[in-house]
Amino acid sequence: MGTPLKIEDCPLPALQPGKALVRVLASGVCGSDLHMWHGSVPVRQTPIVLGHEIAGTVAACGPECGSWKDGDPVIVRAGAGCGTCPYCQSGRDNLCPDQRVLGMDEDGGFAQYVKAPADSLAPLPEGVPFEVAAILSDAVATPYHALAQRGALQSGESVAVFGCGGLGTHAVQLARLLGAGIVIAVDVRPGPLARARELGADCAVDAAQEDPAKAIRQLSDGGADLALECVGRAESIAQAVRSLRPGGRAVLVGMGQEPITLPPPALFAWREHALLGSFGSTRQDLEQVIELVRSGRLDLSRSVSARLPLAEANRALEMLESGEGDPVRIVILPWEEA
Repeated sequence: MGTPLKIEDCPLPALQPGKALVRVLASGVCGSDLHMWHGSVPVRQTPIVLGHEIAGTVAACGPECGSWKDGDPVIVRAGAGCGTCPYCQSGRDNLCPDQRVLGMDEDGGFAQYVKAPADSLAPLPEGVPFEVAAILSDAVATPYHALAQRGALQSGESVAVFGCGGLGTHAVQLARLLGAGIVIAVDVRPGPLARARELGADCAVDAAQEDPAKAIRQLSDGGADLALECVGRAESIAQAVRSLRPGGRAVLVGMGQEPITLPPPALFAWREHALLGSFGSTRQDLEQVIELVRSGRLDLSRSVSARLPLAEANRALEMLESGEGDPVRIVILPWEEA
């Protein structure tokens, strides 16, 4: 267990040019919040308010905030790029060296209000619940970026998803939507595996009972074209690489800290394997995910596993850490009474 979070009354922040104040109506609890809670991933300032999956309404705008106005329903991206560097100019704003991430660099969404760059706001379509909207910017857009951009998934390719928690569950759904030929879910827990099958996985592999790489090679007739590692563990990364067919790609999404051991370079060269990192998502990724939900193509009705008031933020982190209820995402509702 990490150091308990404290609930405090704080003055509303002053709004500099280009900054908006958002009334937080829902904030998702992510595995990264757990890492920061435990100190394994350092925050850039202390004390700090955690939370980077945020949806709500615009409460106030500073100068130079464009057309945003009070009451507009919005999704808040975790970070906003500078807009002028080569990464931002080429559409890879998730790699902007000057972006500051809410809940890590600046106060985040485990609060009733959050200050955010107006450029980080995305309009929320009518009919999308705030609690679902909150998780789009990370729990959904992150695996979308990993599959569609970094993994360059092509129609008919086989996909293996290692880890079926928040990221992996959505990766299964998105792989199906993006045209994967076969989707194989891998986990060590029966509950998430059963859920993955219900949400679109063709096969489920219990890594606690069998060698997942061997099973994937058998199920996919020679190996996966694309393996998504959503755990961040050295063992599952090695398994993801071993599960690939010649020419396959393994994409690392999990934010672990363990050093990894890879096969010899000769094997990578011989099989033309690729090992790729994937971080967050771009504005375009989020816009595409929002459209999938708005159009009804992506059903996230099972994605919110629990809803807790702000006063129970510690409880939310404990539930995620213990895996209580096999959560996809736990969402904090800051204006709900305990």
